[in-house]
Amino acid sequence: MPDGASASYEPGPPNLPKGTPLSQVASDLSKPGLFVLRVKVPAGTVIAPQTHSKPGTLTILSASISQAHGRTLDTTNGTVLKTGDFVDLLEDMSHSLWTTDEPAELQVSGSGPFRRNLINPADDSSRRAGGPG
Repeated sequence: MPDGASASYEPGPPNLPKGTPLSQVASDLSKPGLFVLRVKVPAGTVIAPQTHSKPGTLTILSASISQAHGRTLDTTNGTVLKTGDFVDLLEDMSHSLWTTDEPAELQVSGSGPFRRNLINPADDSSRRAGGPG
């Protein structure tokens, strides 16, 4: 597996906030089998409340990001996750993520096919110009 410096990043899917690149480190999350991907989350980015189709893990590779559980976004009631922290992403567990003044790098691992499902389809950043995803 490549280290963070050698991972090749490409623009993320349109349902992630603009400017949130991904690196497919191992396998393809849309196909059956294990996968590993990395995500660079810019400073000041909100990832709207979502669930995942299968369980996975989230590891903070650099900096910090906040996470809150629930079907609505509440940035006043989150937990700050720092470099090295690890979170189980349970199947259908609703949660949101956000960065403040620094970008963060995350690693997501799991078994595919793995889908991100927005709680509120209006939060899909591909459906509008600008604003948090």
